[in-house]
Amino acid sequence: MSTSKEILDYVKNHPSGKVKLAVADIDGILRGKYVAAEKFASLVEGRLGFCDVTFGWDANDVAYDNGKYTGWHTGYPDAQVKIDLSTFRKIPWEYDVPFFLGDFIDDQEKANHVCPRQLLKKLISECENEGFSPLFAQEFEWFNFSETPETVHEKGFTNLKPLSPGMFGYSILRSTYQNAFMGDLFELLNKFDIPIEGLHTETGPGVYEAAIKYAPALQAADQAILFKTAVKEIAYKHGILATFMAKISENLPGCSGHVHQSLWDKNNKINLFYDENEPDKMSGIMKSYIAGQLHCLPHILPMIAPTINSYKRLVKGAWAPTTVTWGIDNRTTALRALPGSKKASRLETRIVGSDTNPYLAISACLAAGMYGIKNKLKLEQPATKGNGYTDLSNGILSRNLFEATQKMKNSDLAHELLGADFVDHFTMTREWECKQYAKVVTDWELKRYLEII
Repeated sequence: MSTSKEILDYVKNHPSGKVKLAVADIDGILRGKYVAAEKFASLVEGRLGFCDVTFGWDANDVAYDNGKYTGWHTGYPDAQVKIDLSTFRKIPWEYDVPFFLGDFIDDQEKANHVCPRQLLKKLISECENEGFSPLFAQEFEWFNFSETPETVHEKGFTNLKPLSPGMFGYSILRSTYQNAFMGDLFELLNKFDIPIEGLHTETGPGVYEAAIKYAPALQAADQAILFKTAVKEIAYKHGILATFMAKISENLPGCSGHVHQSLWDKNNKINLFYDENEPDKMSGIMKSYIAGQLHCLPHILPMIAPTINSYKRLVKGAWAPTTVTWGIDNRTTALRALPGSKKASRLETRIVGSDTNPYLAISACLAAGMYGIKNKLKLEQPATKGNGYTDLSNGILSRNLFEATQKMKNSDLAHELLGADFVDHFTMTREWECKQYAKVVTDWELKRYLEII
């Protein structure tokens, strides 16, 4: 369905008489509601009032005490949400109920400066004004447990039963063991307009990995954020709980959310990252884009490593990068260049974890890469060959969320890339996250100190 009339007719005639709507908060959590089909028709022409606490509380619905955008001092009024008809989907595991995403944008078409989807739209527009069409894709690894929300809470989030035991990466055997779930994932996600290119088990008990087909950057981000929630909902149907935490255990590999990216001409016909005349097949545009990410990403690291837990994944020898490096088809570096062919030449940013907000992760990658192109940066840092964990020539990534957040907060470069108002709000939310963690007594502390000290 490509026309507004066809979409509205589908909504009007759907037997459920309702529509499901969602917006993304700063953590990449979809907040939404059902609305009556009759009410939806009026919302399309105007705006939906949605409480601005969406950007005034954390992932656990605890209100920030250090925010400027909204809070007790503002009374938590409604913000205006514009429904994006182009995001129309039918939810196949929910009787094909119509579904839409929305943007925080007022009736004067002014974007809300804290809205992640609007930030990405702005950066895409800037990229297109430079003559490029950004195509992106995000892939995800995640753990699955034979648990429900009730059993997880009853167990205190400990001793959870994995969907399957053992380390079975790329296992044909294990993909058969829970085939009803894996089959539903592949089929239902595709029906939900999230085209899956690959789905397999990853190393670790009950770990899966999925690659989503590349698309224009905004569409890719929509697909990625919907993928995470869709997987959780499909898992519920099978008595399974899925998690996109970056690191579930110190004894197991972490879960990535690698971002693949390339720049094409305006007609999406020519991959501008590819140059057949270069020995490495990498164009000057691709090299400047890589140089931009090497220069900028350390300044905006919380955008792609947003939680306390993110940094437990970014440790030496755990299939996640720790150094500011790049290489050609090298999985130990932060940036993995894949300049293989006219169609497939791309950059994979491997710092990104599965716990990211896709709008912010893709925004960070695009803004940093475009900085390199706009400023004509040269890729003077040589490609790392071999073990990227030992290549300290260009420095290391921040070791924890607090360190990374302070660097971003005080970075003129971050303000230039993303805007001062957004950086101010976003770093406030990350400082809040650090504050919540700092006051908690952990199991590690009890086991280490309770008896012996």
